[in-house]
Amino acid sequence: MLIDLFSDTATRPTPGMRRAMLEAEVGDEQRGEDPTVLALEEKVAKLLGKEQALFLPSATMANQIALKVHTQPGDEVIVEARSHVANFEAGRPGLISGVLLRPIQGRRGLFSGDDVKSAVKMGDSHTAPTVLLCVENTHNMGGGTVWPLDQLVEVCGVAKHFGLALHLDGARLLNAAVASGVAPHVLAEPFDTVTFCLTKGLGCPVGGLIAGDAKTIGKARRYKQALGGAMRQAGVIAAAGLYALEHHVERLADDHRRARRLAEGLARLPGIRIELDRVQTNMVFFTLTDPRFTPQSFLAAAKARGLILSRGEGDELRAVTHLDIDDAAVQRAIEIIAEILSAGPAS
Repeated sequence: MLIDLFSDTATRPTPGMRRAMLEAEVGDEQRGEDPTVLALEEKVAKLLGKEQALFLPSATMANQIALKVHTQPGDEVIVEARSHVANFEAGRPGLISGVLLRPIQGRRGLFSGDDVKSAVKMGDSHTAPTVLLCVENTHNMGGGTVWPLDQLVEVCGVAKHFGLALHLDGARLLNAAVASGVAPHVLAEPFDTVTFCLTKGLGCPVGGLIAGDAKTIGKARRYKQALGGAMRQAGVIAAAGLYALEHHVERLADDHRRARRLAEGLARLPGIRIELDRVQTNMVFFTLTDPRFTPQSFLAAAKARGLILSRGEGDELRAVTHLDIDDAAVQRAIEIIAEILSAGPAS
């Protein structure tokens, strides 16, 4: 049995999702005539408390369109140093929007209003003007960290004081909502635009959205076309999103519970260091203290036994629970890691 904890993008469509895709009513998405796409856009806009949403091939495209609608070339964007926008989108902020990124060194991906205040640059013709703040919730490389609502409101309030636009990378926003008990529209409320991903915990094979007011989404639609994001009979993939929003949201709590169980199991093993209070959603980051292993050799040993993990930052390893991981898989993952530590590196 292969246990794939590389990412929650590893999920496969469930039988129910496949049926919904097969039976989807379709039309020409590029011309605004696909009824299933329109239904998904309306549902996500309502979920996030925004006027409109726009269906896109990926959440990365959604993030980049958000940067484009809020900035001009030469502007500066504040991001957390380990954010997805800054590190995992192939340099597109510079490539597509011609913007500079001003990183804030957060704490588990979070930062304060004072951090924003210190990063803002305005009124000096010698520097790039700061025009946009990006926040990631949950924060992937922070450990699946959930922003506390009061801290989120504080940070956004400081940004608004300086006249900045606000974008939320909400690729895993529903994980944050389920973990915190705060509704998605409340977490999204301070932001001008929100990215929403269907391919993480929701388990869809493809797709993301950007949500905001009608004027902003009108601009986003132009950039969608310019970047090659327009589609034809896209209802077959939008149907997966509609199905997921009906059937896969509350079950995110199962992923969180299993991540906690995995973390607690790893914490009992010699040769592993883990911060249990860092495990807030579906991600588990841990560090090897056994000097016999490097991260690379440990990943290879795990893969040879049917367990796929990924690298975090530095020497950290990462495991992500998701729709295709059940309780038995979590228990077996703990056992495999224990076996590797007991056996030592392959000779």
